[in-house]
Amino acid sequence: MTEFKSGNPSHPSTSDNMEKNSGLYVHTVSEACRLLPSASRWNSIELEFNLLPTSLISDNTPSNYSKSIDYNLIISNKKHFKRFIYISVSLVFVIVAIVLLLHFLPLKHAPQDSSKNLTVPLNQALLFFDAQKSGVLPNNLIKFRGDSGLEDGNFGDTHVDLVGGFYDSGNNIKFTFPTAYTVTLLSWTVIEYHQKYADIGELEHIKDIIKWGSDYLLKVFVPSNSTSDPTILYSQVGSTNNSTKIDNDINCWQRPEDMTYQRPVSICRTNSSDLAGEIIAALSATSLVFKDDKAYSIELIKAAEKLFELVIRDPNKQGTYTMDDDCGGEARKFYNSSGYLDEVVWGGSWLFFATGNNSYLRYATEKFELAVNEELTLEKGVFSWNNKLAASAVLLTRLRYFRDPGYPYEETLEPSSNMTDLLMCSYLSHQSFNKTPGGLILLRPDLNAPLQYAAAASFLSKLYSDYLYIMQSSGRSCSTSSFSIEMLHKFSIAQASIFKRNNPMKMSYLVGFGDHFPTQVHHRGASISWDNRRYSCPEGNRWLYSKDPNPNVLIGSMVAGPTQDDNFSNARDKPEYTEPSISGNAALVAALIALHDPPRDSSSLKGFNGGIDKLGIFSNIRVK
Repeated sequence: MTEFKSGNPSHPSTSDNMEKNSGLYVHTVSEACRLLPSASRWNSIELEFNLLPTSLISDNTPSNYSKSIDYNLIISNKKHFKRFIYISVSLVFVIVAIVLLLHFLPLKHAPQDSSKNLTVPLNQALLFFDAQKSGVLPNNLIKFRGDSGLEDGNFGDTHVDLVGGFYDSGNNIKFTFPTAYTVTLLSWTVIEYHQKYADIGELEHIKDIIKWGSDYLLKVFVPSNSTSDPTILYSQVGSTNNSTKIDNDINCWQRPEDMTYQRPVSICRTNSSDLAGEIIAALSATSLVFKDDKAYSIELIKAAEKLFELVIRDPNKQGTYTMDDDCGGEARKFYNSSGYLDEVVWGGSWLFFATGNNSYLRYATEKFELAVNEELTLEKGVFSWNNKLAASAVLLTRLRYFRDPGYPYEETLEPSSNMTDLLMCSYLSHQSFNKTPGGLILLRPDLNAPLQYAAAASFLSKLYSDYLYIMQSSGRSCSTSSFSIEMLHKFSIAQASIFKRNNPMKMSYLVGFGDHFPTQVHHRGASISWDNRRYSCPEGNRWLYSKDPNPNVLIGSMVAGPTQDDNFSNARDKPEYTEPSISGNAALVAALIALHDPPRDSSSLKGFNGGIDKLGIFSNIRVK
């Protein structure tokens, strides 16, 4: 309660009453929210309320507020008043503290990982590519790896230098198709986010990884010397034939440093436009990464342009490389290509960015609609080593948003942006793709290794949200649905957090990250002890079926992943759970760098917005 003393000197009748009654008191009842009369004096607080500003009150002018009352505040008990002040201030501090805690602490059902702690997993994920290097290792970062595959290219009548490149996964085979995809994707991330890589000290590291791959891709392409000599592409080094009793890369569990068996080479002379398209994309994208090294960049572009003219434009060589037994017969059960139009669009688009030559863009946009019409239902919305159409749509949408070439490309670029919006809606919709109980999106439920597809989707969604952010667009719509930048970011970080423990298994699927991760990775080099002793193929089986953890921790490798029920078996002899791959790790790196916080000083860098390089990809495109 609070007691008030009232008086009104401007009205004689009221003053007379006050003279008769030495004091009229009122008190408040908080529940009533009004003043009530009181007949007694209370030692509390007496208040003065001037209901009309002093400047408007005049002795000569009657007040319009005939019933106004003046209240005089008098602090009659300072001890109680001080106590009241102390309690009030304390309550304010408590409320502010609670609000701040609620704001900064993660919600119970929100992803437990944010973009602020991605540096360590990103550092680790890049190390996996060092562990997969083949050839002479001058600056070896992985202690249990050494020089290997030094005779690659010499088999039977084939004598060509194919030393280098990357072993694809847990085996010792080198597949050109996923290698080219890996180089393209990693190059794309550097073109977009090179300032982020520089900010965490990884720019030179990833450029070294990319160059290791692009140097090898320059070797696998041998142009024809005459009209009678065919163009040659080398699609594979090593054998996948598990039916033979001869030791090879599949039936022999052996470190690559110990290989003594023969490694056959697969050669493509026809029907390899998909393989050629991916190599063209890789060489073109890499040329933009190394644009400051003009000699190397020009070498990459020349090779890409020559391959484009010899293979992509030749109608006699249109087709998938795995349809030709000599070319991709052995790769068919590992990296079977379901179509080639997505790769020729992909390759043509990147070659346009690398050269600025509109003829490549014209070719890509002309083939885009055909590629959409021929895309398999199971592949729709899936960006992977097998299908680049979704990524091509995002790439062409970038062109439309930030450097629209105008006529005659509107008819294709607008559908590409519409397709991109539909792609994002499909990621966010519960109707397009199912998810595991832990939230992992199942883009290809018919296949193993779900993590690599989810990682690629995480990358594309965050990349597109960055484009929209630069455009100052809050979101987009598609059909009857719509999405915001925040929704895309939430989806992207949710998928990435699954790799790093936020899953029902409470396991990090990134080896070496955290204290609970797969210890029996399906990987020959990691599972055999590095003790200066060579183990034969029969001896290697002891390591394959051992229940002990790998003697060498394959830091940064992302394993294949769980089942549709989020079950995971930490078993070396079950590659469907525990085998990593360079294509999977490339998608992981792409997602992590996209989600990483922008550089601390990016706001002061011209052309950068939120850590993305808006204009760098257009450096070779002439403005009309």
